Amino acid sequence: MLLAFVLLLLLFSLFVPGFFTGRNIESVLLNNVAPLAIVALAMTVVATMGAVDLSVGTAIDFSCLVLMTLTLHHAGLPLAIIAAMLAALCVGLFNAFLVAVLAVEPFLATLGTLFIGQSIQQLSSNGGQPIYLLSQVLPAGFTAISRGTLLGMPIPLWIVAVLAVGLHLLLQKSRHGRALTLFGSQSSVARYSGIATRRLITLAFVLSAVTAGIVGLLLASNVKAWVPLSGNAYLLNAIGAAFIGSTFSPSGRPSVVGTLLGVVLLSFIANGLLLIGWNFYWQQVATGGLIFAVLATGAINRRQKETG
Repeated sequence: MLLAFVLLLLLFSLFVPGFFTGRNIESVLLNNVAPLAIVALAMTVVATMGAVDLSVGTAIDFSCLVLMTLTLHHAGLPLAIIAAMLAALCVGLFNAFLVAVLAVEPFLATLGTLFIGQSIQQLSSNGGQPIYLLSQVLPAGFTAISRGTLLGMPIPLWIVAVLAVGLHLLLQKSRHGRALTLFGSQSSVARYSGIATRRLITLAFVLSAVTAGIVGLLLASNVKAWVPLSGNAYLLNAIGAAFIGSTFSPSGRPSVVGTLLGVVLLSFIANGLLLIGWNFYWQQVATGGLIFAVLATGAINRRQKETG
């Protein structure tokens, strides 16, 4: 699959004008790869324990809404960012309560959170009216969240790098990460081994929500607006990237490196198809076909290994 991806990029660079240019690559990295990578990394944490988080879009929207509202009321940028992260944290804690305490299946629990979050946004915005910020009320440093640079590299890419390294160390090198992996592969063994499974579930869903909430900050800073339900636009691609990434892992389990490869794969192929002139709907067909191809390839490889 990696070879096929490289060949496809070469074809795009040869036959699609403007694809392999610095401006286009920078645009894809900042506008597509960075936010999707953050959401997909959030999904990877939950996928490691064999679950899925359908409410990452709700965490994004709540974070963005709180940041915009407090900024609009001149609360100060540091306070607004802290409150936005707390809003995302509440989404994760609610999911953890449903799954760890009430024993609701993660899929149904996060689906319920998704529906509740959509309703709250619709009710709080008079049916879905966006909130816009004028330049006169923007605090110092507001646009730097999404457009600033540090040591010559854009801040969103720094955020992706820090999250990727931190989550990789957590999932692969720490005791909690190994316990999450065990819980995802053999949950009954994890329970009988004396592992605090409730604490693990809480950790996974809180990390997922808070990580996804960072995208809410980036969206608010970039477009200076909150649009209800906009966070859900990242949900399906984040799930696709996380599970595509598992096919790149020797163990067949979700991993940070694999997820990032999946994000890059989806983002650059979508960009190439856009430059060719394919409309959005055909791009979705191509993305779905790509996911099928990757998962089928992974299944064939695993079957070949099992049969020797």
